[in-house]
Amino acid sequence: MAAPEPEERCPRCGTPYNPGQEYCLECGSRLPARSGLVARLGSGWRRRLGWYPGDWIWPALLALFVAAGAGAASAIWLADGSSANDQTVVATSPPASSVQQTTQTAPEPTTATQTTATAPAPPPPPPPANTLTLWPPARSGWTVVLDSLPTVNGRAPATAEARQALHLGLKKVGVLDSAQFSSLHPGYYVVFFGIYASQAAAQSAIIDAHQKGYGGAYPRRITP
Repeated sequence: MAAPEPEERCPRCGTPYNPGQEYCLECGSRLPARSGLVARLGSGWRRRLGWYPGDWIWPALLALFVAAGAGAASAIWLADGSSANDQTVVATSPPASSVQQTTQTAPEPTTATQTTATAPAPPPPPPPANTLTLWPPARSGWTVVLDSLPTVNGRAPATAEARQALHLGLKKVGVLDSAQFSSLHPGYYVVFFGIYASQAAAQSAIIDAHQKGYGGAYPRRITP
């Protein structure tokens, strides 16, 4: 005896419906058509598995198969293109004998010795960044005083402060013994910044000193 055909149910709400019924009596949804290829596939699905997700499953499966086929074709095409590129590189590479012959027949340079003989001597390297500047002997000029420390404490504190100014980015920083200059009061180690020919130039440099944290910096003339 043949098994009874599974009962048809609405794909939206699951309510049973009769063959030839066009709309669901429970939710009002349009029922799947019972003719054509899709209907036959749906009936076969129900007979085999006992349930049916809806007619949407067939377009989805078709799109999945098309995407898988396109991916496989792309992979094959890329593999063929990579092999062709490898063969092109090998075929167009020049033979080793041509390279060797070109190297042997190239003319030797004739101006290297003359250029070396006439080139000026390179300038001396700049002093290290942490080297303090010495005031030029017997030179008068202007500078920016960053700080003055009593000589009774020794030169080490003034030297340490001068190196700190270098570390902050100031250039041409050094230490003066005020007793060796007539324009300074004796008894101090003066931490100075820069050597300038005019008071206006020293005054302009004070802005840089203030930006580095030396708010009390001021210009001062230095006379031996």
